[in-house]
Amino acid sequence: MSYDVAAVRAQFPALRAGTAHFDGPGGTQVPRQVAHAVAETLGSPISNRGRTTAAERTADDVVTAARQALADLLGADPRGIVFGRSATQLTFDVSRALAAGWGPGDEVVVSRLDHDANVRPWVIAAEAAGATVRWAAFDPATGELTADDISEVLTERTKLVAVTGASNLIGTRPPVAEIAERVRAMGALLAVDGVHLTAHAPVDVRALGADLYTCSPYKFLGPHCGALAADPALLESLHPAKLLPSTDAVPERFELGTLPYELMAGTTAAIDFLADLAPAGGTRRERLVAAMTVLEEYEDGLRAELEAGLAALPGVTLWSRAAHRTPTLLLTFDGRDAADAYRFLAERGVNAPAGSFYAIEASRWLGLGDTGGLRVGLAPYSDADDVERLLTGLREWLAVR
Repeated sequence: MSYDVAAVRAQFPALRAGTAHFDGPGGTQVPRQVAHAVAETLGSPISNRGRTTAAERTADDVVTAARQALADLLGADPRGIVFGRSATQLTFDVSRALAAGWGPGDEVVVSRLDHDANVRPWVIAAEAAGATVRWAAFDPATGELTADDISEVLTERTKLVAVTGASNLIGTRPPVAEIAERVRAMGALLAVDGVHLTAHAPVDVRALGADLYTCSPYKFLGPHCGALAADPALLESLHPAKLLPSTDAVPERFELGTLPYELMAGTTAAIDFLADLAPAGGTRRERLVAAMTVLEEYEDGLRAELEAGLAALPGVTLWSRAAHRTPTLLLTFDGRDAADAYRFLAERGVNAPAGSFYAIEASRWLGLGDTGGLRVGLAPYSDADDVERLLTGLREWLAVR
């Protein structure tokens, strides 16, 4: 199976504006099929879920389809798929539910590598329960977070470990399955932030050993919402705060109020778009694995071209150094402000933002403080012309004194 980036790009109306988008880690552009699904759902007769009226059935079918689509993308059980406003909101919600069973003497492990959405909710929940927070550090020289780094802070009192599937700042992909084995041996749960990983590689939450796995459809060509995948049995054991008349069924007991049906329809459309990158035949899950495998290979190849070009630029430091990582590069410049490069490139139609991107612990651990660096992220629609435009822009900026 080959990857036809020109055919992919033709499906994205936003690209007609001519901007080179390296801002995908903060949210991707959407193909027309996603926009159409959102608009069509909003324009359809629809109401609260049910099976009596046509409007009720439309809503129910949208929800059922979205849960199955995400289950196919993640290798998960559709009965354990929870939708929410964002991955951050869902992590806060489930952290409060889990913390109801924690107390003094219990411990929670978070990592210095993670986006704050997989740090602060657990820290706040642990502090509210009187539990202890322990920090796993990564190697700032290599960007690696290993299973041994996690083991150093695991004890028999550990209740939960939170770790990223891939850093949204420097791309590092920790060995999650190996970490899961260590965590499981201590009888603890593993919460994986899969927001950045899901956009760049095939995912199997069961193989990863994740008890809780969050992701955001808008990072993989979909609309702005979040999703959580978990074992239905684990969700059954948790009792989040909810309204009295709302259902106590799983996964609905975690979904507060009326669901965003149009966004769920858009999520299904985004997943179908990814599946359709693979040849026809086989199940949607099989096509998704094939498509994401080829996409990962394509993005890694393009990343190598980009890195070669960056290596030729003077005074550029590349902080994305892990052996196994997504096509996400963090750059700083000797004696120059990355935010200035961001503005310079933006004026030339190249979107490569600067900052710490909510990975505040990682940015500080690298010694970059709260200002971070310039982040360059590849997406399924990135191509060699985009890479050359970025490199040309940086050459011009570096030449300006």
